[in-house]
Amino acid sequence: MVFPGLRTSGDRASPKPKSTTENEAEYIHDETQLANLPPERPDLRELNNSLEALAAVFPDIQIEVFRELLSNFDGESRLALVADALLKNRVTWVKGRWRVDKEPRAETVSRVEAFRSKEYKKAVQSLAWQEFKGLSRSTINAVLAESNYSYLEARPTLVVLSSKSWRFTISSLFFRRKPVATGEAENHPLVVWRSTGQGSIIPAIRATGSPELDHELYKTLVIPLKERDRQERELKDRGIAILLNNEEAEEADATHECVCCFTSGPFEEFTHCNRDGHMICFRCVQYSIKEAIFGQGWHSSINPETGTLKCLAVEGDGCSGHVPADHIRRAMEEEKMGAEILHKLDRRLAEHSLLASKLPLVRCPFCDYAEIDELYTPVEEATLRINATSVYNLFFLILCIGFIPFVFPIAVISSIICLVLSTRQSFGNLISVEWSRALMRHRRRRRGLKFICQNPECKRVSCLSCNKFWKDIHVCNESSLVALRTQVEQAMSMAIKRVCPRCNTSFVKNAGCNKLTCPCGYKMCYICRADLSEEGYRHFCDHFRPDGDPTPCKECDRCNLWESEDTEKVLHAAREEAERKWKAMENRELSGTERAFLETGIAGQQNDMSVERVLFSGRLPKLSEMFDAITETIFI
Repeated sequence: MVFPGLRTSGDRASPKPKSTTENEAEYIHDETQLANLPPERPDLRELNNSLEALAAVFPDIQIEVFRELLSNFDGESRLALVADALLKNRVTWVKGRWRVDKEPRAETVSRVEAFRSKEYKKAVQSLAWQEFKGLSRSTINAVLAESNYSYLEARPTLVVLSSKSWRFTISSLFFRRKPVATGEAENHPLVVWRSTGQGSIIPAIRATGSPELDHELYKTLVIPLKERDRQERELKDRGIAILLNNEEAEEADATHECVCCFTSGPFEEFTHCNRDGHMICFRCVQYSIKEAIFGQGWHSSINPETGTLKCLAVEGDGCSGHVPADHIRRAMEEEKMGAEILHKLDRRLAEHSLLASKLPLVRCPFCDYAEIDELYTPVEEATLRINATSVYNLFFLILCIGFIPFVFPIAVISSIICLVLSTRQSFGNLISVEWSRALMRHRRRRRGLKFICQNPECKRVSCLSCNKFWKDIHVCNESSLVALRTQVEQAMSMAIKRVCPRCNTSFVKNAGCNKLTCPCGYKMCYICRADLSEEGYRHFCDHFRPDGDPTPCKECDRCNLWESEDTEKVLHAAREEAERKWKAMENRELSGTERAFLETGIAGQQNDMSVERVLFSGRLPKLSEMFDAITETIFI
C-alpha cells in the first residue's frame, strides 16, 4: 500500500500536481469524511472473544501472553487448550510477563491490545516504511510486532532507532535530511494544516486506505487539536465580551461596588447575600471558595448545613446572611478550574452530611465513595433465622457447654474471677458486647467481604476487612502474613544451621559426630559452637555412653560427641517464638485461614467456625470463639 501524500522531512522532490477533488479526498479534516468501519471477520471476532475470556479468568497475566498462545493454537478448541496450558504450567508460558500494577483490568480488552486484521497491519507497515526510510523493513516490522501493530505506540521507538541508524547519518550528511519530529499532535508528520478559504486553518490527516487506521489517527491526532482550538476561541471571545461589557457599564454609570474588596464592576459580575442584599463580586466569591477548600477558611466561610457561602461584607459586626448555592455555582463557572473546584466542594459537603447522619457506612479505600451498610443486606435476610439442619450440632454444643464446668471447675471459676477483676466493666456487659460483636461478624461473613465500588471513576474491588485490593482467592493482610512466613522460615533455618566465623559458610549437620570441619579448615562444636582448632576431640566428654544418648554426663560438663539434636523440637520452638513476636507486634491472633496460608502458602476460602474445632483445638477457647461457633451453628 502506497501513501503518495506522506513525505519524510528530508524529501525535497515535490509530488505531481493533482486535481482539487483528488487532493481533497486525500486529506481527512472532518468526521464525515471517515469511511464506515468494515464488519469484523468471524475468525478475528472469535480470537478477540477468547482474548477477553482469558483476560477475565487470568487477571494477573499480561494480554500479550494470551495473544501469543492463541496464535499458536488452531481450531475451535484453542480457548480450552490455552486455558488448560496456563492452569497446568502457568510459569512456563508466562515467562515473567505478569501484570505489575494492581489496578483492576477493564471489562473489555482495549483495541490496542486486541487482535488486528491483516488489512490494518498492512496499512500500518506501509505507513511506517514510508516515514522511516532510514530503517530496514525488518527492524520496523519487529518494532510493530512488539506493539501489536499499533502505529502510535510503536512510533516513539522507531523515532529513537531512526535517529541512531547509520543510514540516517549518511543521508543527513549528503542530503541534509532532518530528524523525524517527535513532538505532539500539532507537529506530527501525519497532521497537515489546511486553509479553509476564510482566513483560518484546520488540522487534517492524510488518508491511509484503512478505515480502522483512519479512525484511530483522526481520534488521536485531529480531535484534540480541534478541541483545543475551540477552547481558545471561546476564551478569546469571552474576554472581548467582558471588555465591551465593562466599557458600556462605565459609560452608562451602571457599575457597583463590592462590599468585600471595594472594587467596581458591572452588574453581571456580582452576586448578593439573601439578607441585606450586599453586593459581592465574583472574584471574592471565587477566592473564598478556594480558601475554604484548599486552605483554612472552611469553618469561617462555609455553612455546611445549607451548603452556602457566608456573607463576605466587612461592615460593622458582619452580616448573618449567605450567598445561595446557585449563585456560588454561577460565580465559579467564570473560573478556569471552576467545575473541578465545585466538584470538590460538593464532595466536602457530602462528606459532612454523611458524618452528621451517623449511619453505618461502608467505604471504598481507594476513593470517597460510601454506601449504607444495610442496603446490601436484603430485607428478608436481615433477621437471623434458625438453622434447622444443625440440631445435632446444637445438642452437642449445649452438652459440651454444660459439661465443661463439671470437668474444669477450678479453671472456669479462676478464669471468671480473673476476668471480673481485670476489666472495668461488669461481666454481664462483657457478655452482651461480645455477643453483639459475634452477631455482627456472623452478618459480615454472610454478606461477604468483597466490596465493589460503584464510583464510575473507580470501580475497584476491595476487602471490607483489610481494605486492600481484592483478588480471588483473597487473604486478608496477605503482605503481613507473607512477612510472618518469611520470619518463621528464617527463624527455623537459623535455629538448626551453623555459620563458620572464618568464611561465613552456612551448613546443617544431618549425620556424624558433633565435631564439624569447614571446607576452609575451621573446626567447631555443633552444640556450643566453640573453636576446636587447638582442643580437638578433647572438647567432648570421653566417658562411656551409647551412641546418640542425649542425656548430659553426670561426671563432667563437656559436650556430648554423639548427641543428636531433636530437630523437630528445635524447629517447633523457633516457630513458636517467631509467631509470638509477630502477634505482639500486630496485637492480634491468627485465624484459621491465616494459619492455613502459613502452612501451605495457599489461601483458604473461609474460616472454620465448627464446634469441633473450637472445643478440641487443644487449648481453652476464647469467649469470642465460643460465640462465633454458637452463631454459626444456630443461625443460617
